[in-house]
Amino acid sequence: MSFPNLSALAVRERAVTLFFLLIALASGVYAFASMGRAEDPDFTMRVMMVSAVWPGATPEEVQNHVADPLEKQIQAVDNVDRVETTIRPGRADMQIEFEESTPGDVVPQRFYQVRRRMQDAAGDLPDGVVGPVINEDFGDVYFSLVALTAPELSMREMLREAEGIRDRLQRVEGVNRAEVLGERDERVQVDFDIGRLQSLGIAPQDVFDAIEAHNKLLPAGYLETAGPRVYLRLGNDVSDPEALADVPLRIDDELIRLGDIAEVSRGYEDPPDFMVRAFEKDALLLGVVMREGENGLELGERLDDFWARERARLPLGISLDVMTNQADAIAGAVNLFQVKFLVAVVVVMLVTMVAVGLRAGVVVGIAIPVTLSMTFVVMKAMGINLDRVSLGALIIALGLLVDDAIIAIEMMMVKMEQGWDRVSAASHAWKVTAAPMLFGTLVTVAGFVPIGFARSNVGEYAGNIFWVLAIALPLSWLVAVVFTPYLGVKLMPARHKNATTEENAYQSAHYRRLRRGVAACVRYRKTVVGGTVALLALAILGMLGPVEQQFFPSSDRLEVLVSIDHPEGTAIEATDATAQRLERLVDQADGVASLSAYVGRGAPRFFISASPEQPNPAFAELIAVADDIESRDALIETLDQHVADGEFPEARVRVQTLLYGPPVEWPVSVRVLGPDPDRLRNIAHDVREVFAQNPHTRDSHLAWDSQVPAVRLAMDSHRLSLLGLSPDDVARQLQFQLDGLTITRLRDGIRLAPAVGRAAASDVETLESLEVQTRDGKRVPLSQLGELEVSFEQPVIKRYNREPFLAVYAEVAGAQAKDVSGDVWASLAGLRDELPEGYRLEIGGSVEQSDKAEASITALQPLMVILMLAFIMLQMRSFAGTFMVVATAPLGLIGAVGALLLFGQPFGFVAMLGLIGLAGILMRNTLILTQQVADNQQHGMALHDAVVEAGVQRARPVVLTALAAIFAFVPLTLDSFWGPLAFVLIGGVAAGTLITLLFVPALYAVWFRIAADPEAD
Repeated sequence: MSFPNLSALAVRERAVTLFFLLIALASGVYAFASMGRAEDPDFTMRVMMVSAVWPGATPEEVQNHVADPLEKQIQAVDNVDRVETTIRPGRADMQIEFEESTPGDVVPQRFYQVRRRMQDAAGDLPDGVVGPVINEDFGDVYFSLVALTAPELSMREMLREAEGIRDRLQRVEGVNRAEVLGERDERVQVDFDIGRLQSLGIAPQDVFDAIEAHNKLLPAGYLETAGPRVYLRLGNDVSDPEALADVPLRIDDELIRLGDIAEVSRGYEDPPDFMVRAFEKDALLLGVVMREGENGLELGERLDDFWARERARLPLGISLDVMTNQADAIAGAVNLFQVKFLVAVVVVMLVTMVAVGLRAGVVVGIAIPVTLSMTFVVMKAMGINLDRVSLGALIIALGLLVDDAIIAIEMMMVKMEQGWDRVSAASHAWKVTAAPMLFGTLVTVAGFVPIGFARSNVGEYAGNIFWVLAIALPLSWLVAVVFTPYLGVKLMPARHKNATTEENAYQSAHYRRLRRGVAACVRYRKTVVGGTVALLALAILGMLGPVEQQFFPSSDRLEVLVSIDHPEGTAIEATDATAQRLERLVDQADGVASLSAYVGRGAPRFFISASPEQPNPAFAELIAVADDIESRDALIETLDQHVADGEFPEARVRVQTLLYGPPVEWPVSVRVLGPDPDRLRNIAHDVREVFAQNPHTRDSHLAWDSQVPAVRLAMDSHRLSLLGLSPDDVARQLQFQLDGLTITRLRDGIRLAPAVGRAAASDVETLESLEVQTRDGKRVPLSQLGELEVSFEQPVIKRYNREPFLAVYAEVAGAQAKDVSGDVWASLAGLRDELPEGYRLEIGGSVEQSDKAEASITALQPLMVILMLAFIMLQMRSFAGTFMVVATAPLGLIGAVGALLLFGQPFGFVAMLGLIGLAGILMRNTLILTQQVADNQQHGMALHDAVVEAGVQRARPVVLTALAAIFAFVPLTLDSFWGPLAFVLIGGVAAGTLITLLFVPALYAVWFRIAADPEAD
């Protein structure tokens, strides 16, 4: 290598080398201590929500006049991937997802463009539509959710207390945003005595006008004086119920109080649209969003101190209970990974010491913390936190970064065994190994390029695997050629006590046996190559067959999620009753640290993969946090048993844990798209039948099915005109008697509370009892205005990119979701071919998300191949040598598939990353071996001897690096996220060792037609 000999320079300038070694260690300790800690990497959520409310409108009316025009505007924005709209009576919620390739810094611009278009479109919506309301924070993950409960206080008093805590919480360092969640809208109820109103001949609207006149805030003017300007203020505050009840009403020539004809009281939205409970008590939630790049452990400590101060300040009867806390998950994940990390370091050092001796083992052992220290410094400079991905990547790197140090010290030992002094041996290692190690390292790093630059959500999430390895492995090469020679000179003995000649260095008994084995592979080359290819073919068949396919594994977090789905259209009171029964079951179980219930919508996003359910009165969710894994699994088993016993026939109750990876609602999912809802339902039933025939599907069902009743008043317009009424008059009077009408908005502190006028509950018994008052004060029964008809309507309409769709879902048992989805999709082939024009099926669930992730990786594999070939060619300088190296790339599949089958592990996205990286690891070893062959030929060896001796000479470093890697990966096998990847690397590296030592010499013999007899070569 023409570059200056860094090894010789390092051992010559020892004081300078020691200085930089100490600086590297010290700066690494500082960087490690100050790096951010998080459960998951910083991640751009490319999703937002747009909602609009149109009270009184049917789902079809909302679809045609609200959702459709808004969707058209949304789809005109660049990078929009999908718009999934859920329409229920009087409401539309649109979840907008942008293309995964959208750069993170562009996403806020796209959010702004959606907001601007929604503001422009608002003026074209029908009168009475509220919104559209834009939620750009839908993707935020709450670092902590804390419940405020106070059984003796009203919700109004709890809310005032929660708002004060929120304001103080916002000032805690590291908090990006603090919110109060689960608030029930406060209102002032004005319950009118209808009989009293009618006997006095008072129209409700006249009362409403009088209340509005007393509440309206208008300027009363001001006086200019010689000093200050003096404003005149009117004391017309009627926000207090007693003041409102005292509002005078003129009846002919008499005045009466509002309280004489109505009962005025404080209340809340009834029925509520969202309820939150903690430990079966009504609660408000305080949600904390962490500032980007913050150290989660330090923020957790500051929040613990904050909650302790707040609990000390709160009066008796008010409790603050932590429901979910990322700090606990971060501490558990980081501490567990650090333990695994230290175990891996110790194991690698012990393996090296046993294999090459104590002193050489110490040299390699010192190289590990030096490399990691330098890696931490660069990671901190790049803003990479310690999280699930980066810590796993560091453990992967640990199995690889010792390779260069082992190779360097092994070469130094070989030369010392041949009688060389330490300095000369250290300098020689540079000449022989520096270039192959460098290009081998670059080949390994190139193997992870696809995940580092994949333009997808998964690529952004797992991309730090590449960046950490791209930092650590080149630095390990630098350590191997600079610090390792220095440490070898300082720690290795001056002369080897068993020094021998170069010819005798590889003549020990085990080397002779190895030589005979390699020579046999050369002699029986076709058998070896043919057998290896056959094993590769079997491995490919194994990957396509018995190896289970998976997207992302289940999380090891302690949360248990219980989702409660009633039939669409179910009243929220019925949903709440089911939720309360389940809460009692969970509360009776052992080992439950916290329990929270969310009725009317899903829990806030407290985990990156948990997608909140949209507002739906038929839905509820329970979040139980267990004390440990055993308690979590026992709780799941208990709840599943109660569900299986049929205790909740009114709802679909689903008990599950959190999953890694992108949010997936159900593991097996197919969308049926088409224009007619009834036809969609019929096709979806056929799809469900196919689902149910698969032995591994459970609970196959449609997202929604039955219609819901509605009472329609077919009014006689001529009759209405004769009575002096209009449809608007009738609607307002009926709403006044049933739901209530907003009279005005009262100023109540920092809030505006609606005053809602309605008929007293005792005055409304049945629809037939309702009466409408004409302009001259006459009362007309509702039945005289038209005919009451019971009709049925869709409870919900769902649209996918402006097309109506109906999803069919299923749970999986006894198999992996990806395998089951593939089987079901194949079974639907006949049905897909018979679909009428305008209707189609699309696969969803884990397969859809997996295909997106894999497509983003596949798109970059050509770049990976080009980089690998370039690095190999720069080192080998020949097409033949390059072919030798590249030919071993797929052979890691043999060991990987064997390990997956042996240990019963699925092959998923994380394992795929390991397989891609494994190709680089194998090619790295082969590159160093083939370079040794070339070096041997330059020293005058015949090709047969050069190949055989190269296998012998590289045996010790190859075996050592393989053992170091295997033992370093062992701690990862116990991790739920990284386990499949670890098994792939362990099996692949183990098989790769044999491939390097035995298959490559045989392939050389085939390619170059080496004679079996060395004399004939």
